[in-house]
Amino acid sequence: MSLPSKVKIVEVSPRDGLQNEKEFIATPVKIELIDRLSQAGFPNIEAVSFVSPKWVPQMADGAEVMAGIQRRPGTIYSALTPNLRGFEGALAAGIDEVVIFGAASEAFSQKNINCSIAESITRFEPVAQAAKAAGLRLRGSISCALGCPYQGETPIASVVDVARRMLALGCDEIDVADTIGVGTALRVGQVMRAVTEIVDPARISGHFHDTYGQSLANILAAMEAGISIFHSSVGGLGGCPYAKGATGNVATEDVLYMLRGLDIDTGIDLDAVVDTGQWISGHIGHKSSSRAGNALAARKAA
Repeated sequence: MSLPSKVKIVEVSPRDGLQNEKEFIATPVKIELIDRLSQAGFPNIEAVSFVSPKWVPQMADGAEVMAGIQRRPGTIYSALTPNLRGFEGALAAGIDEVVIFGAASEAFSQKNINCSIAESITRFEPVAQAAKAAGLRLRGSISCALGCPYQGETPIASVVDVARRMLALGCDEIDVADTIGVGTALRVGQVMRAVTEIVDPARISGHFHDTYGQSLANILAAMEAGISIFHSSVGGLGGCPYAKGATGNVATEDVLYMLRGLDIDTGIDLDAVVDTGQWISGHIGHKSSSRAGNALAARKAA
């Protein structure tokens, strides 16, 4: 079994983790969350999104959040930017990387944005061109890459097709995302190996939700397929508003604990992440869903 010696973790809790919280989270709390994550050593933090506040009210304060954080040299701060207006907001806020997204499921694309996959990717062309012209990193996220709440299993050919389109847009990194958490290790290996035939594995990341408790196994399978970038969310925060029953992202603490056990370097302070997971969970009023985080916090408190 060949595993990487180093893994890059993209921490998504400030954006993907918090966006579905019903109660508005105060801007200073969001700023402190990002600052804590920066200090813990994350190389990439998905900080905010510049989408219509009508659609995602939780993310309405993106500009204020970015203005308030203490930037750590070497950390990439990313924002979700679905259109040119969002891109302009991200550019003004000093974002390092813009993120565009498209589903690998035709049914998901039609139901959520009323257009085909091909049309959805075409809509991002002006954003991609603007990002490149501004010298920013561009990341493309492929949602429903392992399954869809409407059509079931996603054909591998569809994932490869979207990856090819995102590559053509100039994406520096491409996320293969299991939005509803239905993936299994065998399927993850198959999908990742297919995508790495057209995209350099060093530019592919895995984004797994833990709906069926398979995320850690899926990360291991993805590493065996040559992937060394993964997304996670402190405390397991987040879900998908469009996918019924979809639970949070895989918890960062669980991923770090597993990687430490495999002697894989991340450059991230696990203790600081555990503290942050407990802190933010307390702020939003529900217990952290990280098993490793809760166990380590309990051990520390004993």
